[in-house]
Amino acid sequence: MDHATATLRLAALAQETRLSIFRSLVQAGPQGLNPGALSEKLGTAQATLSFHLKELKHAGLITARQESRFIFYAADFNAMNALLSFLTENCCGGETEPTCTVHTACAPPPPHQ
Repeated sequence: MDHATATLRLAALAQETRLSIFRSLVQAGPQGLNPGALSEKLGTAQATLSFHLKELKHAGLITARQESRFIFYAADFNAMNALLSFLTENCCGGETEPTCTVHTACAPPPPHQ
């Protein structure tokens, strides 16, 4: 990933409503949600939601698919993982797990209790 793409994606997520939308779509999984369900879940007006969905789609963070007369939006997990990889690619001097345990961002998460 290049710096321009990373900057575009991070900028799209640097807004509270868009971040909430994206997190909701990640939680929904690959099947995604339609705008009505997203609007209800987040308490966001449809017009506002439409604007933010357009911004996330422009950044390449979400996809849209038509099913009958409905549009479903879903997180683009490949784009999300590419952004995370870009942000951590030089962590621990390029070492990979399990040797990269110095920085908590690179270390494996602790087991759930």
